[in-house]
Amino acid sequence: MKKNKLRLIAVALSTLFIANTFVSCNKKKYDVTINFLNWGENIAEGLIDEFEEKYNIGVNEIFVDDNEAMYQELISGKTQYDVAVPGDYMVERLIAEDRLEKLDKDKIPNWTQLSEDNLNRPFDPGNVYSLPYMNGTIGIVYNTDIIKEDIDSWKAMWNPEYKDEIFVLDSQRDAIGMALKMLGYPLNSTDTAQLEEAKQALIEQKELGTIYGADNVKDLMISGERAIAMIWSGEGLNLADEYDYLEYVVPKEGANFWIDSLVIPKGTENKEAAETFINFLCDKDSAYRIAEEIGYTTPNKEAMEEQPADVRNNPGAYMPEEIMDKCEGYKYLTQDQLKLYDDIWMQVKG
Repeated sequence: MKKNKLRLIAVALSTLFIANTFVSCNKKKYDVTINFLNWGENIAEGLIDEFEEKYNIGVNEIFVDDNEAMYQELISGKTQYDVAVPGDYMVERLIAEDRLEKLDKDKIPNWTQLSEDNLNRPFDPGNVYSLPYMNGTIGIVYNTDIIKEDIDSWKAMWNPEYKDEIFVLDSQRDAIGMALKMLGYPLNSTDTAQLEEAKQALIEQKELGTIYGADNVKDLMISGERAIAMIWSGEGLNLADEYDYLEYVVPKEGANFWIDSLVIPKGTENKEAAETFINFLCDKDSAYRIAEEIGYTTPNKEAMEEQPADVRNNPGAYMPEEIMDKCEGYKYLTQDQLKLYDDIWMQVKG
């Protein structure tokens, strides 16, 4: 959802748009050029160039850093986007506001390669408007040189033994969701009593010297300045792969399981080209390369089957059923419900 995917700072948006526009002027003349709204570093290097060469369709890739920024960019009217990659709850909102085109799956035959576990999700039953592109979780990364016990619970993020060692993502839904799951409550709870408990838990956690951040989590964990952190699975799995003293786990209480989906914004004049691009991204070879480079898990079952055994069998990547059953996706909240979260976050951060 992506979800703040912690990729690029928001101020880069306008600069990157100008840069992409400038670069596109220097490219070859294509039959058609589509605008692709994506998270930064969310596609395998060289893949867009190969698509352009194969189909003679140009791609202007524009970046945002979280779901809310993606929504604002889509509704601003400044640019007509042809393909975008919103997170699950934002797909639900865009559908409710009639901002997406229905997909013609006859023109996207590669959709049949996608795993049934990632299809027909509550935010888009029947995948009328969206197809899964990338998925992952939020979990815990910890330093085994500093923390000698095996971590398997969100409760570890409140352990007083780790005072001044805890890092939490500076994201309202993620932090509150973590506290709710730790307490045994639903990830999207709007129950005022449950939310009050979550607020108090986060305040107690902050008193342990917890720091909030985003892109700095990797540097802090690599250097040993923090011993335990909440992190996105792609970053966590990559860190665990590169540094033998770091371990990534999805807590036993469950976590946010998110799906970023490919959609076509309403009003495009390039729907056929957009569907060709989506079909290309849904192909096994494309999906494999994206997952291999980015580090998140793939919804493409054929690509997953080709991944190395240590990836396929990693419970931090492809979770066992008993943990997956406890994971939830974020739901779109009404303005009144969001205000409950806003008020909690102001009190926690204040």
